[in-house]
Amino acid sequence: MSTLSRRRFLHSVGLSTMAMSAYSGTRDSAETPTPVAATRYVAAYDTESPNCLAAVRKIVEVHKKFAMPATFFITGKTLEANAEEYRGLLDDPLFEVASHTYSHRMLKDNPICGPAISLPEKRVEIFKSKEIIENIFEKPCLGLRPACGFEDGFRNAPEVLGLIEEAGYTYTSSWLWGPDFSLPALLIEPFRYEREGFPDLWELPGHGWHENLLKNNNKMGPRRLTLWPPAMPEAIPAGFLSRPEEEFAVNRIFIDKAVADKKPHVTLIWHPWSLHAFDPQMKMLEMTFQYVRDQQLSACCFRELREQVAA
Repeated sequence: MSTLSRRRFLHSVGLSTMAMSAYSGTRDSAETPTPVAATRYVAAYDTESPNCLAAVRKIVEVHKKFAMPATFFITGKTLEANAEEYRGLLDDPLFEVASHTYSHRMLKDNPICGPAISLPEKRVEIFKSKEIIENIFEKPCLGLRPACGFEDGFRNAPEVLGLIEEAGYTYTSSWLWGPDFSLPALLIEPFRYEREGFPDLWELPGHGWHENLLKNNNKMGPRRLTLWPPAMPEAIPAGFLSRPEEEFAVNRIFIDKAVADKKPHVTLIWHPWSLHAFDPQMKMLEMTFQYVRDQQLSACCFRELREQVAA
């Protein structure tokens, strides 16, 4: 008897039809309506490999077309390899550049991505990436998104939070999975690590799918990723995505639910290399950003979100 994964057991309804009905073409992005919804939309990218550079060139063009802010979480090694070009692309008022560690090593155990490294190695990952970003962009690096993320962020990890605070970060974005390391990541709201003894350090969670897994771009095949019973069955497709319209339809589910539930923010977990491999014309980005504008959501980067929730 063959094994039936949770992904294939659950089915979503009419994703491609939803996508096409929601998107009627990209209008002039200069027309930015006055925000109405309280929910803030935050575009963010985990920039972690050599293949990201070609993708970031295209991503930046789309962001400028829509005047859409973004945070680029970048590994120190990726930035070092092409420092001059990344500075030319991302040294712009629209963008925040934050840390994705130095070399994408685990700061906590992750059953899918691997075990945690030692505490001295964690110090290198946390401090060195920040130093490289600040030296190249000549401005403070305030945020850290760890490699892969975790089901509960840095809860119950005071030794890691101590290093993060010592390095001078003011926020992390590490809560990137649902319960029991399931996907999608739910619409968790920002919170402070006060319980762990770090009241000034904020967690700004990510939402939805690690889109590279949703498309099988890691070539991992079917995985036991979804939760049973699912908290958001409508956001679980029947199989791997094959078209940008399908990806936009999944994005829309999280945006709509965040607005309906009056969540402070909604942000999706994107990887430039994977976006480019699946959709080199960046059609999904255009559809998503147009929808954000049509819904009159305020858009910001993570740094600004942290300022707003902490005010």
